[in-house]
Amino acid sequence: MRHDWSVEEVEGLLAQPLLKLVADAAAVHRASFPDGDIQLASLMSIKTGGCPEDCSYCPQSAHFSGTGVAKEDLLSVETVLEAARAAKAAGASRFCMGAAWRSAPKGSPRAEEQFNRVCQMVEGVRGLGMEACATLGMITPQQAQQLKTAGLTAYNHNLDTGADYYEDIISTRQYADRLNTIENVRNAGITVCCGGIIGMGEETVHRAQLLATLANMTPQPESVPINALVAVEGTPLADMPPVDPLELVRMCAAARIMMPYARVRLSAGRLRLSREAQTLCFLAGANSIFYGEKLLTTGNNELALDQALLRDIGAGDVRVLAAA
Repeated sequence: MRHDWSVEEVEGLLAQPLLKLVADAAAVHRASFPDGDIQLASLMSIKTGGCPEDCSYCPQSAHFSGTGVAKEDLLSVETVLEAARAAKAAGASRFCMGAAWRSAPKGSPRAEEQFNRVCQMVEGVRGLGMEACATLGMITPQQAQQLKTAGLTAYNHNLDTGADYYEDIISTRQYADRLNTIENVRNAGITVCCGGIIGMGEETVHRAQLLATLANMTPQPESVPINALVAVEGTPLADMPPVDPLELVRMCAAARIMMPYARVRLSAGRLRLSREAQTLCFLAGANSIFYGEKLLTTGNNELALDQALLRDIGAGDVRVLAAA
């Protein structure tokens, strides 16, 4: 494990012949994880749409119309815990809650009530004997500590892309804001889930910047989602062409080499991948997928198809977890 990757070095890694890159990543993977260890992660939206951010890829942004996402207020504690119970009954041991906020609510009685409600959800999930994780946007050190006290296990906060391309995708917050939130999470003793998206018009150097930033964190993120853009009608990136699956393979392989002990999660965009492309991503070091036929607002693979694929590739004793 290293924390001194240069962007140029990562560019060279991504440019290696694909078969060599995959072979090297597979060797690191075998040395770091048991064979067939693939984590299945599920995700529930607890507050949907109406987000004040202008993330160009996101159908939940209030800045865009015609995305087909209806605004829904924060769910009740019991509604969320009912879903958590169902997840546990299906074999889940970890449950994640995602809210479309720029930052976790604070500063008014209503905001405090909403944040306290999320903390109650976390406490309730832990009370079921499950791990709990959340993605709520930016959080302060105090909020991170409150979540830790409530029992939160993990926090998801993606960097999305490289620092030099960030302003082309989002204008309502700075890259430093994301890094500050991750620092607040770490300082509170909560584990970090942090990754990015490819296929947004970025260049290889921006992908290299993203990976270098993640790998140079101390400690490195415990989970690294690798997303392919899901182009949604109504968003500024609606007309972007689909990502070449081999580009996802390269990202998974580089992430595995650079972050040997992280869960490299093959995330959004997997619905467009063939069984063969997914298998190549697993060979390249991905060892987690989102499991369930809906992510926050977009479609995902059918459960039966995922179960068949994992069985056919010999994933072994697949663990069903719900994670960010």
